[in-house]
Amino acid sequence: MEYEFINDPTTRYAKAKFSFEHEVFGPWLEVEVGNDPQKLTALLNLIDKAEHASTQEHEIVGSEYTVRIIEKDVAIAANASLNGIESLPEALSGDDIDFDEQESASCGLEDFRELLLSWARFTTH
Repeated sequence: MEYEFINDPTTRYAKAKFSFEHEVFGPWLEVEVGNDPQKLTALLNLIDKAEHASTQEHEIVGSEYTVRIIEKDVAIAANASLNGIESLPEALSGDDIDFDEQESASCGLEDFRELLLSWARFTTH
């Protein structure tokens, strides 16, 4: 998983940019986690819990994205895609309109932990 964190000079908020196949992780970090240490701690605790109870599924439903931890994998999806909205209306899907169609992505538990720790270091410096 390739990513880069930057400080947006206009908004003064941390931004996360990811490679295409993991693109949804960026807005998820920005919207659902932000620089809230309690949210980061809760996610890291959930990872620890998942490592010791591999048959159990863990889920956190946020305002725009949902995180699911199943065994050793983590999946993030836009809530709209979970609610059955799988594509844009025809009127919005023209050639001249560029929408981000990457609504979900997944990674391994260890990569997810490292991502969270890297984000924590970046946002608390």
